[in-house]
Amino acid sequence: MSGVEITGAAQRQAWRDGVLPAVEQVRPRLWSVPVPIPNNPLRYVLVHLLELDDGVAAVDTGWNTEAAWGALVEGLAVAGYAVGDVRAALITHIHPDHYGLAGRLRDASGAWVALHPADAELLPGRYGEGVSTVVAQMRGLLAECGVPVEVIAELSEASMGVREFVGQAQPDVLLEHRKQLPLRGWDLIPLHTPGHSPGHVCFLDRDRRLLLSGDHVLPRISPNISVHAQQPGNPLADFLDSLRSVRDLDVEEVLPAHEWRFRPLRARVDELLEHHAHRLDVVSGDVDDHPGTSCWETTRRLPWSRSWDQIRGHMQRAAVGETLAHLVLLESRGTVRRDGRSPWRWFPSEPR
Repeated sequence: MSGVEITGAAQRQAWRDGVLPAVEQVRPRLWSVPVPIPNNPLRYVLVHLLELDDGVAAVDTGWNTEAAWGALVEGLAVAGYAVGDVRAALITHIHPDHYGLAGRLRDASGAWVALHPADAELLPGRYGEGVSTVVAQMRGLLAECGVPVEVIAELSEASMGVREFVGQAQPDVLLEHRKQLPLRGWDLIPLHTPGHSPGHVCFLDRDRRLLLSGDHVLPRISPNISVHAQQPGNPLADFLDSLRSVRDLDVEEVLPAHEWRFRPLRARVDELLEHHAHRLDVVSGDVDDHPGTSCWETTRRLPWSRSWDQIRGHMQRAAVGETLAHLVLLESRGTVRRDGRSPWRWFPSEPR
């Protein structure tokens, strides 16, 4: 039985009802504002507003759509503020639902935008002049995964459609791990938690014993952890290390960027660690049963939250990247190996 307690009961009920939760004051001087995500099963991102002596700071921003902008402006108004009162936009990571409105918000308010340097380095390739290079690198990576030629073109450009939902903003402040932010009335520090993205950060309020966890620790699902053209190393190892690094923080409640608030942090981290341990066993077992498999072949055989024929486009590419992340971690542990052929073929390290 899960040891995780849902503290955002209204948020959870809204999720069950298929509606946006209400703008909510979750603590004195702290607000939660749901901002809708178009055509996405996550439905919305929770932007958190921190009241300052001279305005408000936003943790994440939402997609750059008129509906999202309207929801953010309305949420600010419910909290008693206008767009011009925003002094800072603290971005957990550069995915569009978190970073997309950063540029528009800065233009409208003069707020400074803060981002971790590991994600800031990715901006040109993701949203700027380096996009064609990254798409070409994704084609090469998908080919090595054994994705069929007729599918590669679609998957390599699967995220191009979301670029219109990003108002790019070069950061004014680069976040440093555990360096306190200059926000009067808040003892807030960023914690570098790579995995979901190379520069993902959580924000820890030591006074209030709260963790604004972004996508790092979510109450119901595990964030997608993928090997990607912009994240080619061992992201699942990074993610598991990052989970362990926050597990024992002195935190009373976790405020994630999706779904609902919960506690305790330790119980949910343990669930996520157990989930990935099981998933690693499943992937390893598939390689044992199908020596010489490609990443694509293994991906199609694995159990997912829905049937494979319902997984399309970007979600399909995310599934391939997630499978590859598990294979790479298993390889680093000496459980599986890949040969020198192209596409990569995966074998048990110990021949059967």
